[in-house]
Amino acid sequence: MKKWLLSFGLFVALLTGPLRAQDITGIWQGTLSAQGRDQRTQIRIVNDGGTMRATFASIDQGPGLLPGNVTFQSGVVKIVFPGINGTFEGPLAPDAGSIDGTWSQGPGSAKLLLKKVTAEAAWTPPAPPPRTPMPADWKPAFEVATIKPSNPDTPGQAITVRGRRFGTLNMTVAGMMTFAFGLHPDQIVNGPQWMKEDKFDISAEPEGTGMPNDKQWRAALAKLLADRFGLTFHHDKKELSVYALTVLKTGHKLTKNDTDPNGLPGLFFRGPGVFPVRNATMGDFAGTMQAVVLDRPVVDQTDIKGRYDFTLTWTPDETQFGGRGGQVPPPADPANAPPGLFTAIQEQMGLKLEATKAPVEVLVIDRLEKPTAN
Repeated sequence: MKKWLLSFGLFVALLTGPLRAQDITGIWQGTLSAQGRDQRTQIRIVNDGGTMRATFASIDQGPGLLPGNVTFQSGVVKIVFPGINGTFEGPLAPDAGSIDGTWSQGPGSAKLLLKKVTAEAAWTPPAPPPRTPMPADWKPAFEVATIKPSNPDTPGQAITVRGRRFGTLNMTVAGMMTFAFGLHPDQIVNGPQWMKEDKFDISAEPEGTGMPNDKQWRAALAKLLADRFGLTFHHDKKELSVYALTVLKTGHKLTKNDTDPNGLPGLFFRGPGVFPVRNATMGDFAGTMQAVVLDRPVVDQTDIKGRYDFTLTWTPDETQFGGRGGQVPPPADPANAPPGLFTAIQEQMGLKLEATKAPVEVLVIDRLEKPTAN
């Protein structure tokens, strides 16, 4: 009898053990209180061929889903959302109906109780506004564009797209060119000194009624530079010191984002050395690093296709951010400070950034003038 009971107990353990991992699939939601506001939060977990995956929606902050990586060990659920540097972690309740956990994002954290709900009881995430893409044969151009010198007292520097409105803040012409043509500043040859010093704010809307994609926005800016700044140039090749971006033998550690394959990438620094990346290709990442962070072009040799989410965190040095990297205040806890950029890329992304020399395309300016009147 004892042997039979033992066998029965083993049978129950075998039966319930594998099923328990499935208990966390479904729709989980709760209210996150942060910065004096209540934000309805919803996380959906699915089993994708034996791998747990999640999507995150902030119901009250607008449309958009963020993919996440799920682990479930010793009764504790942990979900990491690389695109926003966010993590949810907590124990699964005995009845598998709730997770009493903590939401962490950057240096802040807050309690978050998630309850499992049915599809009928689930909050409905806001739908993105209707978006008709620009035709593939659209000739990129801005219908209306206002250009004015930047206010020297305004902090920050950015290129933004909000709906159908394109804008720059505190951007030099050289900076605009790096975005429009996907170049490092070292790949722009000749031109007057003011193109690296004078800063401009631009507000523009495209011709037509559709939503341009990333390449079309860049092409429209290139045409604006030609029309309003009189930019003319020719191409050439030049051997330059570059950084080659490759994949480690162990493979990359990036999170695939399939939620919006035609959407614009999110590439906004939260400060020197804190770089959340969302829905971006390796070309997008390399282009931003060479335009903003590094002192030489970055050549993407990863052969990684598709769009990804991740957050790269490192301690900048004096060679980065145009010499401003060394001016970043030292960390409060040096022992736990993030590693340097090259180590961080290996540890956090599974990639390698290596200095080398290679022939690269350069853009030689033939003509450039101050902008014409609005």
